[in-house]
Amino acid sequence: MIFYKTKVRFLIFISSLCFSLLSAQDQEIIVSIDKLSNDVYMLTGQGGNIGIYIGQKNVFMIDDQFDRLSDKIKAAIASLTNKPIAFLFNTHMHGDHTGGNANFNTDLTTVVAHNNVRKRVMASQQKRLDDKKITMAYYSKMLPEVTFSEDITFFDKDETIMAFHVHNAHTDGDAMVYFVNNDVIHMGDTFFAGRYPYIDLKSGGSLQGFIDAHKKALMIISEETKIIPGHGRPSTKKDLESYVSMLEDIKTNIMAAIAAGKSLEEVKSDKSISAAYDNTHGNSFIKPEVMRETFYKSLKNE
Repeated sequence: MIFYKTKVRFLIFISSLCFSLLSAQDQEIIVSIDKLSNDVYMLTGQGGNIGIYIGQKNVFMIDDQFDRLSDKIKAAIASLTNKPIAFLFNTHMHGDHTGGNANFNTDLTTVVAHNNVRKRVMASQQKRLDDKKITMAYYSKMLPEVTFSEDITFFDKDETIMAFHVHNAHTDGDAMVYFVNNDVIHMGDTFFAGRYPYIDLKSGGSLQGFIDAHKKALMIISEETKIIPGHGRPSTKKDLESYVSMLEDIKTNIMAAIAAGKSLEEVKSDKSISAAYDNTHGNSFIKPEVMRETFYKSLKNE
């Protein structure tokens, strides 16, 4: 009996400690703001970078990070403007970009995304609904209310906001958003500035689609364009060009290894394939070995 009580106290202590650590981590997160043009800002907290366009009467918001950070994000936006959020645009379906949908989705705010984003968010939230982790009201507010297949355009006085789908890149539902007059593009997770990318093969992503997405952006932007990456610091066309060169160089090396009959395990362990970039891009979430594995699997299936 004494052992049982001690074990219970220990488990309670561990649970309390984990909760305290998670709460402390949330408290430590600061939402920082970068001004990129007269009307466009980038918000950085935890998760995907958020884009904010302050229009004539309303705000156009891109992505919303995690549910638990919504109050901090709202406070950051309020420090910039008191105008209401008219549109919340999801660049793709991952939770660090859509997790706050339900908290921002109001009668004043419409959530917009590619068709596949709605389908995938619906599937993930349905599981949470079935497990009774969320209510039906929360489930409904998580879902994009307006969807599109290829592109959609918004107009706000002199600004034109172009959103366009890029096929099978990071996922199967990625979209970029370009503010024409402000000359700022939000690339979502089709661009990981200064780090190796995460390509979600299980959600329709592919290496070639990822590279093609970069090339599509390069066709649109200029030398002066400010780029909001899905993760990382604001970037330039030159940064994006260098990133494409890196991706294609590593792709060439892995294709050569495949042609030589190398196995997945051999490619994963072969540091020479990406050695030129590991020190500059391999120190974040996706490590070199994981990147080589993803590239290999994608190329083998193309």
